[in-house]
Amino acid sequence: MEQDWKAKIDQACRTAEEFTKLYYESVDKRRYLISRLYLDTATLIWNGNGIEGKDNIQKFWTDLLPSDHSILTLDAQPIMGPEMADQLTFLVKVGGQVKYDDKTSKPFNQSFLIAAMGDKWKIVCDCFRIQEAIENVN
Repeated sequence: MEQDWKAKIDQACRTAEEFTKLYYESVDKRRYLISRLYLDTATLIWNGNGIEGKDNIQKFWTDLLPSDHSILTLDAQPIMGPEMADQLTFLVKVGGQVKYDDKTSKPFNQSFLIAAMGDKWKIVCDCFRIQEAIENVN
């Protein structure tokens, strides 16, 4: 069992590297194709705003200002359990810097739940948050 778990962790990390490279290239350079990475029923939560369905997610990305993402951290883990026995699913966590329309870079965090659909990976849920400094309210 431990050997199997280690193999799944290694696969999750390799998949995360390949997937995030494709994802951020699509977001930054080919947004017109971004919906191909999402399930039909996917959810995107972008800075606290929820968008459901890949068509609505496509419209959201198309309407957003141009971006340039730099990845600084990447981690992944397999999601295991009896309800996931037949579905290869990974949690991918990303941290980095994003710049919109030539403005100042800001730190961001993003989490994806991705699932294998045949030989493709599809986003089930995507949660993005720009990391703003919190003012001390004392």
